[in-house]
Amino acid sequence: MSTSIRGRALTGTALALAVATVLTACGGESSSTATESDGTASATPAVAVKEPLVATFDGGLYILDGESLKLAKTIDLPGFNRVNPAGDKDHVVVSTDSGFRVLDAREQALTDIEYKGAKPGHVVRHAAKTVLFTDGTGEVNVFDPTALSSGKKPTGRTYTSATPHHGVAIELSDGRLVSTLGTEEKRIGALVLDRNDKEIARNENCPGVHGEAAAENEAVAVGCEDGILIYQDGTFTKIDSPDDYGRIGNQAGSDASPVLLGDYKTDPEAELERPTRVSLIDTEKKKLRLVDLGTSYSFRSLARGPHGEALVLGTDGALHVIDPDTGTIEKKIPAVGAWQEPLDWQQARPTLFVRGHVAYVSEPGRKALHAIDIETGKKIRSVTLPKSTNELSGVVAGH
Repeated sequence: MSTSIRGRALTGTALALAVATVLTACGGESSSTATESDGTASATPAVAVKEPLVATFDGGLYILDGESLKLAKTIDLPGFNRVNPAGDKDHVVVSTDSGFRVLDAREQALTDIEYKGAKPGHVVRHAAKTVLFTDGTGEVNVFDPTALSSGKKPTGRTYTSATPHHGVAIELSDGRLVSTLGTEEKRIGALVLDRNDKEIARNENCPGVHGEAAAENEAVAVGCEDGILIYQDGTFTKIDSPDDYGRIGNQAGSDASPVLLGDYKTDPEAELERPTRVSLIDTEKKKLRLVDLGTSYSFRSLARGPHGEALVLGTDGALHVIDPDTGTIEKKIPAVGAWQEPLDWQQARPTLFVRGHVAYVSEPGRKALHAIDIETGKKIRSVTLPKSTNELSGVVAGH
């Protein structure tokens, strides 16, 4: 899923000072606003929130103030739910059992906007568009996230893959659509459609294709079991892994860097591999570099900083800050206690979400959430929540 951070925020020190002046409340509180059985709020918000964060827990959603981390609202929503930025300043996309639902995080209520379909998958933000991929149907929906403020389902582009699969799609600034190829049993690569949905390029040399990210100069990549596939300037380029099986399945990109951050796994037979190396993919030089962190991490551990820094939340509890150009680990910021990735991917584990100069890190073992200034390495705020959280996201305008 795309975690590209756009725009410049306050400097880390200025942000820490600004936030420190307004932080007066701890978490663990909830507004008394009632909820309907489907999670829709039945009253107006009791607590205003700034730069909302949204965290999932077993049976619902927490909406928190991004500055104070104060818990403003609890929404009941049964099932395993996932959350991603919708691409504007107000909304978050919630993946539910029935499809993608749009949450107005600012107003603290689920809207009536829904993209129904089995197995809602990746949510991608790029070039002022948001793209949803529904695995169970192969349907792709593209829309302008600013249109969500109307309260009505945006009118946007739709495309349906030849066969349903666990896929991903991204629309480029000129309207070209890059979308994965595969079936439920086998995923093989990606194709490109022009703005009229005519196929203009295809590459089937990416076994097990998974995940996407965009780098500087609109280089778009999808991961493979033996490397990574890049589409840029109308051409596909495959970068092979140094190992016969070297899987890159999750990536994080930044407009501030031509280098992508990816995970890296080498054991195809592992029930759960806990890798200690990450990949740095230079989309300009078309080269792949491996960096050994000395600790493992999970698929929710990768993000990018405001200047393109590669960020990895390790199971040693530290946030590893990597220079993407040199592969040097510049610093290790203490974030949470040591942890181990659970076998079931749906089980909770510490999760990293970055917005501007702030890294938000959840610590489900302690029911905690932390805000960390990436520049200074200092914790701005920590709170304790009523229940352990799983996924963590928030509003992110512009992409």
